[in-house]
Amino acid sequence: MDLLTVTDLRVTLQTSRGPADALRGISFSMARGDSMGLIGESGCGKSITALALMGLLPEGAQVTGSIRLAGQELTTLDEAALCALRGAKMGMVFQEPMTALNPLHTIGRQIAESLRLHRKISAREARAEALRLLERVQLPQAAQRLDAYPHQLSGGQRQRVVIAIALACGPDLLIADEPTTALDVTIQREVLDLIAELVAEDGMGLLLISHDLGVMAQTVRRMLVMYAGTVVESGATAEVFARLAHPYTRGLFSARPRIGLPRGTRLSTIPGKVPELADMPTGCPFAERCSLAEARCRAADPPNVEVAPGHFARCVKADTLDQATRQEASA
Repeated sequence: MDLLTVTDLRVTLQTSRGPADALRGISFSMARGDSMGLIGESGCGKSITALALMGLLPEGAQVTGSIRLAGQELTTLDEAALCALRGAKMGMVFQEPMTALNPLHTIGRQIAESLRLHRKISAREARAEALRLLERVQLPQAAQRLDAYPHQLSGGQRQRVVIAIALACGPDLLIADEPTTALDVTIQREVLDLIAELVAEDGMGLLLISHDLGVMAQTVRRMLVMYAGTVVESGATAEVFARLAHPYTRGLFSARPRIGLPRGTRLSTIPGKVPELADMPTGCPFAERCSLAEARCRAADPPNVEVAPGHFARCVKADTLDQATRQEASA
């Protein structure tokens, strides 16, 4: 049995301009111990996917489809049942640790809260376990930090605290939403290595959200490329990088900074912007930004083409792009 199975997940948000489809038919599955990444520009639906899994969508959001965690359907659970799962079976590292932590409570108290709630242990036992967790995430001077407040810690230290909270009760699934935002490069690598190490030790599933292709290449086994609330390419990370079977994936790849470029070289960019949720065009949502788009791209949703075993791209030219990438690699 898969740890997580998402089938045709659709989320509609209520906006000032009326209903807007934030997720449009997301499907994927993860085994225990597996690692998967969600990548795409801001506004593509990555964080909404994570919030839907956690049952933390905005008020008024409508959800259809299925989310099953270890065989249990989550979309039909009430808030009390979801609260029992959050922290215990699902942990989440939020994008901005300063807003994820309560500025009015000490670090030790915030870690102990979920321990006391889910494991029903005493305050003394929870404090001792909080210290163990801070030591496990390699927070310097862990014993002294228990009684510190969030503003007294650096960004990297706060991120380690958030990771400790997410791991406190040994969840089966860890969701990390841009866990290295606003951290310098050295601390980013330390945090990502720490997450990978802890996930491997505990055998939990990891769903990592990022806009960084390098992070995906080094951290996750499989990846989903998201655009305008849908998955446009998916497969093993190495396979996706090798084939680049969707124009959007190729655009992201071309836009990445590279060492060795001559001084003054301008990076490639993807023209235009992600369409507004309330103004989603007919057909392929990327067509207006795609130099390869044809009339058929705008007429109907593109098929999900299997360009290799387990590797899919939602594009009418997926096979052609796949062949072009392989020819470029062999040239």
